[in-house]
Amino acid sequence: MKLLTISLILPLVIAACSVLKPVKDTSVNHLLDPIIPARSVSGTTPAIAITRPSLPSYLDRQQLVSRSGNGQLQMNGYHLWAEPLDSAISRVTALNLGRLTNSLNIQPIESFITLDYQTVLEIRVSRFELDAANNMILECTWKLQPVSGRIATAVTFSTSISTPTVDPSMSGRVTAMNEALSQLAIKIARSL
Repeated sequence: MKLLTISLILPLVIAACSVLKPVKDTSVNHLLDPIIPARSVSGTTPAIAITRPSLPSYLDRQQLVSRSGNGQLQMNGYHLWAEPLDSAISRVTALNLGRLTNSLNIQPIESFITLDYQTVLEIRVSRFELDAANNMILECTWKLQPVSGRIATAVTFSTSISTPTVDPSMSGRVTAMNEALSQLAIKIARSL
């Protein structure tokens, strides 16, 4: 009886060991970073709160998105954002602008405890992904809205960054996104 029980259970144990082995997570998490050179920032003006940018719904996801030549979107399930893309854009824009203007008071709006800012930077992204020719496209409008005062006029911004041919991977795409955000920050800083 023991031998019969062992002979029936042994194949099940062997099958369970091969089917239930752990699966290795091969996903890569990416993070946007400021590329304006870091320096000692000590000023207090301008004081700008940066709202989370408005994103098209197809970009508001954890996967990195690319656009093919026929208008199709490609989402890579193994290359993911480490933080929501709208949070990353406001964080990196704040760091880039702070470095450009020498101001400690340029931050994402959720970082302000009180209303210690005079201006709100609003960004509306319409496109931020690779095109069919492997160029990183950032198209957006932005405006610096005074907290008290009349409504500011939106400014259109568009840039195309060639992805590095040395690193055509997803990391190269993120590098191109960082470059596009630095160009946006430079444009905004010139208007201050």
